[in-house]
Amino acid sequence: MTGAPGSGKSTLTDKLIGLIRGSGEEVGVLAIDPSSPFSGGAILGDRIRMQDHATDEGVFIRSMATRGHLGGLSLATPQAVRILDAAGKPWIIIETVGVGQVEVEVAGAADTTVVVVNPRWGDGVQANKAGLLEIADVLVVNKADRDGAADTVRDLELMLELAGDRDWRPPIVQTVATDSRGVDDLWRAVLDHRAYLEADRRLERRRDARLRDELRAIVHERLRAGADERCRGERFDRLVAQVAARELDPYAAADELLQI
Repeated sequence: MTGAPGSGKSTLTDKLIGLIRGSGEEVGVLAIDPSSPFSGGAILGDRIRMQDHATDEGVFIRSMATRGHLGGLSLATPQAVRILDAAGKPWIIIETVGVGQVEVEVAGAADTTVVVVNPRWGDGVQANKAGLLEIADVLVVNKADRDGAADTVRDLELMLELAGDRDWRPPIVQTVATDSRGVDDLWRAVLDHRAYLEADRRLERRRDARLRDELRAIVHERLRAGADERCRGERFDRLVAQVAARELDPYAAADELLQI
């Protein structure tokens, strides 16, 4: 579940939890919150908005801080999803930090990506170039009781037409999350997408690609941590001094730092 800040993702997630629990199934929720500037932990705003399910043993809600990581997700998110899966949760909802055009990392972390927008969200040109819309499996126009909802639906339909033929055309669902209007339609769209993925091994291929991306991200992070470790201490200071004295160029200094 992703979209711009204030689009109503948390309220929609809350309503979806109730719908899933009404069918008797358990659900896990990972609410990816901004990091607190004081503690570095999650601000916990999304968890507060889901208090209706706080005492339900069939619902597990965990807030996770981004810790400055762009893309709308925490680096630990895939591992948390794996733990919830091992705990037997048949449904896991990841609600991201409000993201922008290029922060579309959530598309690789979930089987189905629901993009939530509001009426009068950007103009037609903005909608056409937005990376968020390119990764959507289901499009939701929330707060559809407001003026401009029909125009927003029309802009999204035009954007999908301009995108050309696709194996899966994202349905556009109108909701008013505050009073549960359209939430049933949203859930049916998610289930339809799941059925589509389960045909012709699409779901298996998507999950294989996700594992490749996760492994690549772990390698990049560990290499970055190793680089940070090398860029401190007496050896680093000595090389900086040599570069400053023009005894070494920065590339030669970097090569020396990278030598084991």
